[in-house]
Amino acid sequence: MNFKTINPDKSISLFVKNILVFEETQTVQKTILPFFADGYPGLMFQETEKGLLVSPHNKLMPSLFLYGQTIKPIELIIEGKYKLIVFQLYPFVLKSFFNVTAKDINDGCYDLKQMENANLFIEKLMQKSKSENRIEIITKFLLNIFQAKRKTLDMQIGQAIQIIIDNKGQISIKEICNKIYITERTFERRFLKEVGISAKQFSTIIQFQLSLQQLTLKDFSKLTDIVYNNGYADQSHFIKVFKAFTGKTPKAFK
Repeated sequence: MNFKTINPDKSISLFVKNILVFEETQTVQKTILPFFADGYPGLMFQETEKGLLVSPHNKLMPSLFLYGQTIKPIELIIEGKYKLIVFQLYPFVLKSFFNVTAKDINDGCYDLKQMENANLFIEKLMQKSKSENRIEIITKFLLNIFQAKRKTLDMQIGQAIQIIIDNKGQISIKEICNKIYITERTFERRFLKEVGISAKQFSTIIQFQLSLQQLTLKDFSKLTDIVYNNGYADQSHFIKVFKAFTGKTPKAFK
């Protein structure tokens, strides 16, 4: 499998974190791609020989779809050759851009065929074979939405999300509210509305992702290095959080 991460064009970098491309050009029997909570919803275009199945939901996915917060671990199961393009979105754009309730697509998806002119858009994608051409088409699609909906974006919540990311999930709600000049009650309500999860849960996911990266890269001497580098109170707390998001203990996962 070929995999690469591409930085989005500056015109969409306000709301697109990364572009991920997965491609298999050989006829393989089965590919299983695990996905864990990372805090970012996304838009995915997929072209496969026998369809893209999501486990444990046992659901075949459409060619173009929006997915929400991934909280429980999932696997993408594919047979044969495939091409996947994923635009990771900052989570404050779901409601404004796509007119969906963010919470409703947690651990779920939204078929973008339901959007106006979606069939024409999908047809344009299918007519191209190179990933760079498809990325350009999706970039223009998202930019057009942004230009039409930019005034409806909750930029304070967008700012709060960036503060949480910059602080690696290790910042209190009170501190965030002081930085963006908003009451805690209003902040919690608006964050849940735009993102689909609470600010506290989003912070926990950001912490988890950093610990997952450190574990995967083997960038530690002992497990407690990961625990304290990522702001966990103790090892048992870290193991509990890690198992909640992966279904495995850190030792079993490693």
